[in-house]
Amino acid sequence: MELRQLQYFIEVAEREHVSEAAQHLHVAQSAVSRQIANLEAELGVSLFEREGRNVKLTAVGKLFLTHAKTAMKAIDFAKKQIDEYLDPEKGTVKIGFPTSLASQLMPTVISAFKREHPNVAFYLRQGSYNYLIDAVKNGEIDLALLGPVPKDHPEVEGHILFTENLSVLIPSDHHLAEKRSLYLGDLRNENFVLFPEGYVLRKVVLDACREAGFTPKISSEGEDLDALKGLVIAGMGVTLLPDSSFNETKHQYTVKLPIEAPRVIRTVGIIKPKLRQLSPAERDFYEFVKQFFTVLEQYS
Repeated sequence: MELRQLQYFIEVAEREHVSEAAQHLHVAQSAVSRQIANLEAELGVSLFEREGRNVKLTAVGKLFLTHAKTAMKAIDFAKKQIDEYLDPEKGTVKIGFPTSLASQLMPTVISAFKREHPNVAFYLRQGSYNYLIDAVKNGEIDLALLGPVPKDHPEVEGHILFTENLSVLIPSDHHLAEKRSLYLGDLRNENFVLFPEGYVLRKVVLDACREAGFTPKISSEGEDLDALKGLVIAGMGVTLLPDSSFNETKHQYTVKLPIEAPRVIRTVGIIKPKLRQLSPAERDFYEFVKQFFTVLEQYS
């Protein structure tokens, strides 16, 4: 079995068209067809079945595709590690992060790292909480910053960088806007604007409200921080956001209020895979992030 056969097989499987795969690979269609035929002959099974001008994976073809992709990832990772051992300062780090850390934390950390390691490149991927954990687990990304930090995960190791409060964001003309702080129960009759189902910050808020003795009325949903803040400004409801997501400059149309009780917190940290070693550039970034927040904690 040749590496080229796996590359051609994966390309045809994803495009479901031999000629399109050949065009993308910059080889003749006959070369692709021949390599697929050789692969099927070696395995003793049919990987594709024809549907008009297209091809579809057979049941065993779908099974083989999963393993072929895993093998190609392992080979790509091995090449990357070799390149980085030759020159760790020219590696690439694939980092994932959620929307709640996008505006301040990610740019701050990466710019600080780049000052010390200017030739290390980054590939950044924003995603939901569960996506980021799965992406680190399956090797799609190398590391992820997220909150809360998962505990006792069999394939992902988390390190807590800091713990932060969630605060209430309300419109500046709201009847509670003059308060210096409030109890979460004070919002039991308010409409809430939250992240959609499946976002971990939505669950954090729902759990806190239930602890305060009520189920929040959700009037609207937004998929990022700016959307939620815009909905609050528009008077659609109130929301709870992590303190790190608030700009230092006060917005004239909203008011941020700390919560007296129950205290609503989340851990924020970095996760890495348990089942594979980090490359030199990845390890440098991982250790830098931990040290960066240790220093911040000392001065805060």
